[in-house]
Amino acid sequence: MYDAVIIGAGVTGSAIARELSMYEGKFCVLEREEDVCCGTSKANSGIVHAGHDAVPGTLKAKLNVRGNERMDKLAEELDIPFVRNGSLVVCTDERDRGKLEQLYENGQKNKVPGLMILSGDEVRELEPAISEAAVAALYAPTGGIICPFELNIAMAENACANGVDFRFQAEVAEIRRSASGYEVVAGGCTYETRVVINAAGVYADVFHNMICSDKIHITPRRGEYMLMDKPAGAHVRRTIFTVPGAYGKGVLVTPTVHGNLIAGPTAQDIQDKEATKTTLDGLEEVRKKSGLAVRDVPLVQVITSFSGLRAHERGGDFIIRESAERFFDCAGIESPGLTSCPAIGEMAAEMVADRLALHKKKDHIARRRGILRPDTLSDEERNELMQRDPAYGNIVCRCEMITEGEILDAVRRPLGAKTMDGVKRRTRAGMGRCQGGFCAPKVMEILARELGVGLLDVTKSGGKSTMLTGRVKERL
Repeated sequence: MYDAVIIGAGVTGSAIARELSMYEGKFCVLEREEDVCCGTSKANSGIVHAGHDAVPGTLKAKLNVRGNERMDKLAEELDIPFVRNGSLVVCTDERDRGKLEQLYENGQKNKVPGLMILSGDEVRELEPAISEAAVAALYAPTGGIICPFELNIAMAENACANGVDFRFQAEVAEIRRSASGYEVVAGGCTYETRVVINAAGVYADVFHNMICSDKIHITPRRGEYMLMDKPAGAHVRRTIFTVPGAYGKGVLVTPTVHGNLIAGPTAQDIQDKEATKTTLDGLEEVRKKSGLAVRDVPLVQVITSFSGLRAHERGGDFIIRESAERFFDCAGIESPGLTSCPAIGEMAAEMVADRLALHKKKDHIARRRGILRPDTLSDEERNELMQRDPAYGNIVCRCEMITEGEILDAVRRPLGAKTMDGVKRRTRAGMGRCQGGFCAPKVMEILARELGVGLLDVTKSGGKSTMLTGRVKERL
């Protein structure tokens, strides 16, 4: 019997789990994949939005600003990188100046600090790569960048350290009412719980509609991206948007916290909740639109492309409420969902705690230690580390300079990596220029050894995604 079962281990579910772990109670997260951060949260711009886009008075507006305010302390507690690099919404047509001024007014009503409208010359003084066509821009100094993988994983690890159970490969098949609350059937097991929290991303409508009489509909909105190599990372220092349209904030260009440059996303409403492939038309749109506000985007340095699905609900706002007795929705969490997740977690946990009369713990552990990065140490400290543990002297991923020690830490820690993608998201091994062409065999060997499986059993992302199909000599 759990006090609360959370469906989904993305940033929303993990943020709720972390906040709930501050209370006395028994909590569980059910995730259909083999790891956290496998759905919408893994394909993300990594932008911490200032809060001027959301319509004043909406949950998006309130939680965006609150999430932004909390991000500095959260990143410090969880030991993850976060940079307030600021953002610019660039206007390249005088006819759109009114839209820029409307964003400024939105920001004022949403209480976003430090907003100012700059002239085209002032913008180019800040960012020399801004297009000569720019006539004005909205500058938001509180905008920032973060790693979505590290944020998601860190919140989940911290929740786990505080007693939250995580069940993977536990796809929810049925939710039914019971005398004590609900029975949730997932992964062949039945979980009894007093409360269900629905944080299932693009599938949130499926679970809502199982229980609630008022139906909702989530439309998967596909966004495609291009990621450029680190030599391109300094092309702009701030996050560069164009004036938004009907489908959102448009194609942005931004540095990442790890020194790359990213362009995207597109916005295409589709029906297939699993259609995360990239398309020729989508990537061509990224190529064209990334150059509207930024000159000479170095797309020749693209090292990979990817796409993700945002959970767009037709009402256009986040749905965070008790939609049925002891059934709580956190649905329609699209942009600015990553920015808002600390505030969403806080809000949802408070609602559940009030409903169940839960009390705060006295021994909650707020801090989490991240994976040790030898490249952040002095030469003396690094030499001492290698003397203690030679694995930190063995470079496995040459592109990102990731050591065997970091990979071992990623596998052995709570909720540790079990797949190639799990290692990649925790350490960046395989995310560099060669995209795993050099380091994949060594990472496979480490995983096989640590997990006690054969090389033929190592997967890219769980399930049937094995890296190898057989042994050549046996086939011959």
